Amino acid sequence: MSLTDMIASACAATPDFGPGHVWLAGAGPGHPRYLTLEVADALAKCDCVVYDALVSAEVLALAGTSELHFAGKRGGKPSATQDSITAMLIELARAGRKVLRLKGGDPFVFGRGGEEAEALARASIPFRILPGLTSSLAALASAHIPVTMRGISRSITLATGHAAGTPDDLDWRALARVGEPIIVYMGLKMIGEISRLLMEGGLSPETPTAVLMSATTPDERLLVATLATVETEVQRQDFAAPALIVIGDIVSMRDVLNTGDGP
Repeated sequence: MSLTDMIASACAATPDFGPGHVWLAGAGPGHPRYLTLEVADALAKCDCVVYDALVSAEVLALAGTSELHFAGKRGGKPSATQDSITAMLIELARAGRKVLRLKGGDPFVFGRGGEEAEALARASIPFRILPGLTSSLAALASAHIPVTMRGISRSITLATGHAAGTPDDLDWRALARVGEPIIVYMGLKMIGEISRLLMEGGLSPETPTAVLMSATTPDERLLVATLATVETEVQRQDFAAPALIVIGDIVSMRDVLNTGDGP
């Protein structure tokens, strides 16, 4: 059975992608091999794709002749506003297009998928949610860092570092006291502040810390440091977004599990 036949068979019972519908989908951590069959099928059926900055060119190539509408957001750079993105989705749907809203990772994990779904519901636009592999969990598995490990971690915190040092910030000191691993999205610029607050909360300066840049793509890079040294290493090694920060003893398992075929 060909890949095309496999996708068609697996997705035979899914609802029709009708004109005027919006499907909110997750593209996974980056490489096309991490797409779900359902999202690959939607890429072949849509009229247009409204995509984020983290969706790779290789994934977009699967959309064939569909119109591509960039709606990426990058900190510190000119970006589409969330209101304008939502308005675009509604406008395209009301024009009778089959709209695929494609986001990196999963649309409901720091992807504002919930906000967009709410706006579509209020506008009476039919929509579906197509889950994607959550970027952090898939990226860590690919890098041989187990998210949970008996005797090391009993829970995991997914946190955004975007608001670090602002009134909207998380209570990093409280997270430190939990003593469980933390995965930080969108925190590279504020990694020094985040590290400082975690250490103030009681987390050891020697806590293993990793930064995974452009996970699962040809540009993937990984550094391993400690909580006290990670800011210096990020600067020294010239790491840039998109990047995930992993803080906790699960990072040390990479040395145990890495057999030479990892990143």
